[in-house]
Amino acid sequence: MHMSVRKQVIWWGAASALLLVTMWLLGQAILPFILGAGVAYLLDPVADRLERAGLSRTMAVVVITFGCVLILAAVILLIVPLLIRQATALIATAPEMFEQARSFVVARFPDLLPEGGTFSTAMTDLGKAMGDQWSNVAQTIMSSLGGVISAVAILVIVPVVAFYLLLDWDRMVAEIDRLLPREHAPVLRRLAAEIDAALSGFVRGQGLVILILGTWYSIALMLVGLPFGFFIGISAAALSFIPYVGVLIGGITAIGVALFSFWGEPLWIGAVVAIFALGQVVEGNYLQPKIVGGHVGLHPVWLLLALSVFGALFGFVGLVAAVPMAAALGVLARFAIERYRQSALYTGRTPPAEAGPPILVELAPRGTVARELLQARLQADESRGRAEIQTMQEDLQRRKD
Repeated sequence: MHMSVRKQVIWWGAASALLLVTMWLLGQAILPFILGAGVAYLLDPVADRLERAGLSRTMAVVVITFGCVLILAAVILLIVPLLIRQATALIATAPEMFEQARSFVVARFPDLLPEGGTFSTAMTDLGKAMGDQWSNVAQTIMSSLGGVISAVAILVIVPVVAFYLLLDWDRMVAEIDRLLPREHAPVLRRLAAEIDAALSGFVRGQGLVILILGTWYSIALMLVGLPFGFFIGISAAALSFIPYVGVLIGGITAIGVALFSFWGEPLWIGAVVAIFALGQVVEGNYLQPKIVGGHVGLHPVWLLLALSVFGALFGFVGLVAAVPMAAALGVLARFAIERYRQSALYTGRTPPAEAGPPILVELAPRGTVARELLQARLQADESRGRAEIQTMQEDLQRRKD
């Protein structure tokens, strides 16, 4: 007996509500496990490739763990301190650059910003406020982030969870597949494959693009001697998942710093412009088509909406889960639209009734049914005659007695 659609909707809705309530109530507690699962998901293709190369699963996970520890140590010891120093210096220098730009505009275009005008006064106040508030904002963000993610969770729980999940990833996927409701298993497998394609196409593909662009921007800007070039290059690459936003924000910031630092040296200013122009050309014509390719990724507006909504509802754990949740919701939305276009509500036609169980028809020579009926009638008459004879014999025996 099939479960009704109404009951199925109730069960699946209750499961989804339970997941959201769990994230809301236990967000801080389950955050390290979500991060560990995300790391295991990202590294599973690497482990599978090492297995195909001849390593056992355990040895492949050990090699990956050792490499990740080395990379993480290098990032913490070499890159993070440099980023923090340059970010702090850029924030401290920003009011001076802002004031110099305002003075240049006032000197060259006095009608644009009249002295003592409302707009000019507002710009001056904004420049002063930047120096007073930006450092406080940065400290607040870092302190709140440190309160959400403790050092123990980062250094101990996340690597341990990622190690064990990566070790048993294939077995867990197979076990989850066995637990799927049999009636909906094909559809759920299809949706899971589409979610994996969308998520991996964005996270793995876009992550590699960001890594390549960050390396190019940061090293190239440092080579031309641009102050804060490493921080600006990394920031521009990190924002490149939104088309044109990374190159615009990073390019404007870099050109502004170049004008402040290289005024009177147009060669170096042109070099900064050329670095971002070349990066944009390579990203649009090679990196995105070759690496991300035809994957159904996440639209930037949809991703920003997911980050805003999940961040507001579930805090930092919502920001972490926003990308996979956005991928899942996008796939489910496309599936719902597909089913809607097949429904009578869209087509205006009543769908054909489901076919009943097949009827087995056996072909026999002509007269077979008549012969079988005749034989059945003869057998019935014979059985009735034997029954009457037996009854008569029983009557005679009773009379003798």
